[in-house]
Amino acid sequence: MISIRFVTGNDPVSDGIRAFEYGFWATHVEALMPDETLLGAHADGGVQARPHNYDKSDFTRELYVSIPATPAQTDAFHLFLRAQVGKPYDFLAIAGIALQRDWQKEDAWYCSELIAAALCHCGVFPPHLATEFNHVTPRDVLLIVSGHLELAA
Repeated sequence: MISIRFVTGNDPVSDGIRAFEYGFWATHVEALMPDETLLGAHADGGVQARPHNYDKSDFTRELYVSIPATPAQTDAFHLFLRAQVGKPYDFLAIAGIALQRDWQKEDAWYCSELIAAALCHCGVFPPHLATEFNHVTPRDVLLIVSGHLELAA
């Protein structure tokens, strides 16, 4: 099973992301790792594994989604993410949304690019759909996996 976390806050960045996503409430996505850390890409620090409650006071909504996956897919998902730790945040991705940037380039990530790439890598995210996008938002990640997800309690 793969577990990913969607959150949002009441800050200018979250407000801007929600506006871009036409009101979708999630503005950040990251993975729950086997050691209970949350691994994701943030403007502050790039790709890192952070303690489970690192941002508890910063968000207003939270949703964990469990995605059925084989043990091999789950391992591949986590290994891919661990290999990305230390890479920078993808500040150019915002401009890249308009400029048709390849979101699967592995030199830098923003949150939803990172999670979507990990889901592609392990075979959960449909690769034929992934190549049709020039950007991937938290909303896109949830919509694409929604066909075979289980909401975590």
